[in-house]
Amino acid sequence: MKNIAVVLAGNGVFDGAEIHESTLTLLAIAQQGAEYQCFAPDVNQAHVVNHITGEEMPETRNVMVEAARIARGDIKALSEYKAADYDAIIIPGGFGAAKNLCTFAFEGPDCKVNPDVENAVKTTVEAGKPVGALCISPSIIAKVLGDVTVTIGQDKGTADAIESLGAKHVTTTHGEIVVDEKYKVVTTPCYMLDANIKQIAEGASNVVAKILEIAK
Repeated sequence: MKNIAVVLAGNGVFDGAEIHESTLTLLAIAQQGAEYQCFAPDVNQAHVVNHITGEEMPETRNVMVEAARIARGDIKALSEYKAADYDAIIIPGGFGAAKNLCTFAFEGPDCKVNPDVENAVKTTVEAGKPVGALCISPSIIAKVLGDVTVTIGQDKGTADAIESLGAKHVTTTHGEIVVDEKYKVVTTPCYMLDANIKQIAEGASNVVAKILEIAK
């Protein structure tokens, strides 16, 4: 049975991992006959956002502790990740991917990637294993790998920023995936488009299916 690592960026769309994308990725993995293990960097969030008002809150939260809410407590520090132990890695989206896993939300192409995230992506690619990225998280892949083909959907500003990193962007719509054959990277836009939960499920399922196909 294939075992896929899923990297979470906290808990909640505005400051962490997008919950629908994360949960539906886990569901797709299970439905398609594989297993998963959730990971997250053991660091503080960039900030905490009130998901009703959109305003920043005067408190500090830990990315891994918050991500454990989605993982039902079964989570490991991303520093423990070893590519040899898994068949693939997937990074769901949410603003946390661009705030906590890297600083793309704040610095665009000049962003920095969390060292554990960068190491996880690089070692997985070096091991010849596939990497999946949903929503905004392809920006991380572009920063780490450079000349990779990805999609974030149709947002020109974000696509231009990604291409300035040396990557190629492909415009897509709901549920569509883009596959980079060289790096074995599979991406889909999810909530980078105006989407509903059914469309998110389709995108997540298609990414997982392609990753499991590549990982055979």
